[in-house]
Amino acid sequence: MFNFCTISKSVVRNINILSKLTRTNRIYNKCYSNTALDVNTNIAKDVILYKYDNPTFYKYLNIFAICQFGFWGYLSHFAFTTLRDAPVEITKDIPWWRRINLGDNKYRNTIAVLCFLIGYGILAISWIFTLRSVRFLVLRKGGNEITFVTYTPFGRNRMVTVPLTDISCKQTRTTALTQLPIKVKCHYLHYILDMKGEFKNTTLFDHTAGLKRKLG
Repeated sequence: MFNFCTISKSVVRNINILSKLTRTNRIYNKCYSNTALDVNTNIAKDVILYKYDNPTFYKYLNIFAICQFGFWGYLSHFAFTTLRDAPVEITKDIPWWRRINLGDNKYRNTIAVLCFLIGYGILAISWIFTLRSVRFLVLRKGGNEITFVTYTPFGRNRMVTVPLTDISCKQTRTTALTQLPIKVKCHYLHYILDMKGEFKNTTLFDHTAGLKRKLG
């Protein structure tokens, strides 16, 4: 009786172990089926990998930038044409701020240039950010090229098509928090994918545009 109980417990234990191994193998096989070897990137037609449709934000961003450029440009013109040279009689009791003659050429020109650069800088940063913000990411037919469809300052789309081997994703899709930067060979700065957007085909993205490559 004792031997029978012991054998029964041993059999049950072995069955449980085999059941766990079977479940583990199923999970492993399921994960393995999604590896790069099993993902067919030679697609028969163009596929949208990513979409972020938010034109209103970029419209108001560029309206703000243009208004800022106009304001600082006017301030620059005002400083250059209105400030007059008014020499100050310097005495020992005069405060330091009254010693400054804003109409002097060095101060007037500095203020004018500084105001212009502030306005131009705001406009340039806004435009560069807009031109690098991806609206659609499209894997082209055949799977060898990818097209970046970005926003533009005046509402239209801008398309840039590059070989898949010339892009490198700096982070994985699952670890990026707010933005996912993608570097393109021979292009300044990075193209930006806002994580508020929608990844239409995550598996295809992870094995094409989402890979980190070494760009020569």
